[in-house]
Amino acid sequence: MQLLIADLHLQPSQPEIAQGFVDYLRGPAREASSLTILGDLFEAWIGDDYRGDFEQRIVAELRACSDAGTRLAFMHGNRDFLIGESFAADSGCALLEDPTVVELAGQRVLLMHGDSLCTRDEAYMAFRQQARDPAWQARILAMPVAERLALAKQLRAQSGEANSNKAEDIMDVTPSAVIETLETHDARILIHGHTHRPDVHDIEVAGEPAKRYVIGDWRPERGWQLRVEDDRLTLESFALR
Repeated sequence: MQLLIADLHLQPSQPEIAQGFVDYLRGPAREASSLTILGDLFEAWIGDDYRGDFEQRIVAELRACSDAGTRLAFMHGNRDFLIGESFAADSGCALLEDPTVVELAGQRVLLMHGDSLCTRDEAYMAFRQQARDPAWQARILAMPVAERLALAKQLRAQSGEANSNKAEDIMDVTPSAVIETLETHDARILIHGHTHRPDVHDIEVAGEPAKRYVIGDWRPERGWQLRVEDDRLTLESFALR
């Protein structure tokens, strides 16, 4: 069995979700051969050099799960794009490029966080291009921790305000971008998160049937996962307790 999750947005102010994830790592994740996290594990990550007690706990729990035998992989999201090699080494997570093609259930599958598919949100796409630029990241990481914390808080506030004024369809993926991306990577199954709209979509790519799986975000009362067993991909929610 293989598991994929996304969009936990872990933060100290949401202890129920954090504890739910710890329980998940100690339970279901250890029964799986692999666990892949498709971005936004954290609500904010200002650099591998800063880890408070909260971040240290999550890294330690990931490492314990990895040491127990589960292969862990992490793909950057739009909230934790500053996660780097030090985090990967300490947590036991392999870092995945976005996008990445893998084989799941005997099929060629494209994994993405999903934000790069929201091409109608031009303001966000411009920020994404800036935020993924190594030179920009280096300048941010060179700032004192206090300034980075303040910047992260400012960016979250700006994002929340901007999203409240955007049409719902702008913040969803662009259908043509989905088709083009699947064609480019010669895949017929896409798995992503980001939009917080869990669903399984039947689509068509190059005249062939295809599917888009959207993994849901975690909330205090429940989490979401995509479970891969044999030749089946199953999107499911579960209670956090």
